[in-house]
Amino acid sequence: MTIFDAKKNVAQKIKGRSQSPELDADVLLQALLNKDKTFILLNRDFELTAEQEARLLEWTDARAQGLPVAYIIGQKEFYGLNFFVDQAVLIPKPDTEILVARAVEILSERITARGNRTQAQEGGALAVCDMCTGSGCVALSVFRTLIDDERIPLEEMPFFVLVDISAAALSVAQKNARALLSAAELERVRFVQSNLFDALPGKFDAILSNPPYVPHKEARALLQDGRSEPLLALDGDIGAQGDFSGTDDGLEVFRRLALEARGRLSPGGDFLCETGEYNADAAAAFLRANGYKSVGIELDLEGQKRVVCARLERR
Repeated sequence: MTIFDAKKNVAQKIKGRSQSPELDADVLLQALLNKDKTFILLNRDFELTAEQEARLLEWTDARAQGLPVAYIIGQKEFYGLNFFVDQAVLIPKPDTEILVARAVEILSERITARGNRTQAQEGGALAVCDMCTGSGCVALSVFRTLIDDERIPLEEMPFFVLVDISAAALSVAQKNARALLSAAELERVRFVQSNLFDALPGKFDAILSNPPYVPHKEARALLQDGRSEPLLALDGDIGAQGDFSGTDDGLEVFRRLALEARGRLSPGGDFLCETGEYNADAAAAFLRANGYKSVGIELDLEGQKRVVCARLERR
């Protein structure tokens, strides 16, 4: 079977499940052959081996059942980086890139400002918490961007703590950290399993989070299409004990997170949290009502309300 025939067959078989069957077919073939999209485009007569054909058939069947391409091939591009993903974590979404961009902007400004004073005056390096880290895509993208694009020296980089309630998710985040960071850079990263801040000591200059924020009923409905993403990472109406809170606005986890974060932020610290376009206004109002200042909402690439940002006043 040639690349041309394989692409046509895959697209035909998955068109009932996928909104972009040709693109999905291209991505599967790229992963199968370990080639880029240019190779796939220019080598339509390239013959697949029998083993490659068999694997592609398995992948096609999985996609036809609704399993996302990222889970099938085990990776997803996010903020210009490749992240390993499996069904223990949500697949990184382009909407979340605005959270990373805003965090980079804020942390870069803070680091630059501190550079004009002594670290002794400021109490050492900044501390950043990525709560509900999942694959680690938020914290690790921020880290890499500060080092690479913002040209922040390693000795001035913040210390990052990546936190998740799921041990399996933390394992994925650790794997991504080892792939994306050097040994020296890894020294500035910690991983903690915790139900929000329960097992996490200390205070932070910034808390970043992409927590579960989908309303209870909608979260369950979403999973009917076979996408197999973890419900724990979607349902925003789970209470502190892991049971249904009785709400259905997707903000129960957010409310607990915001209240706990208020006591874990240093004076002047920043809180940046992704939420849904349907509940961003309610999330921002909750922050204003509970002692946060400079509350604002950032729009995603589609112009939807996506990230709420706030700050604690300096005493």
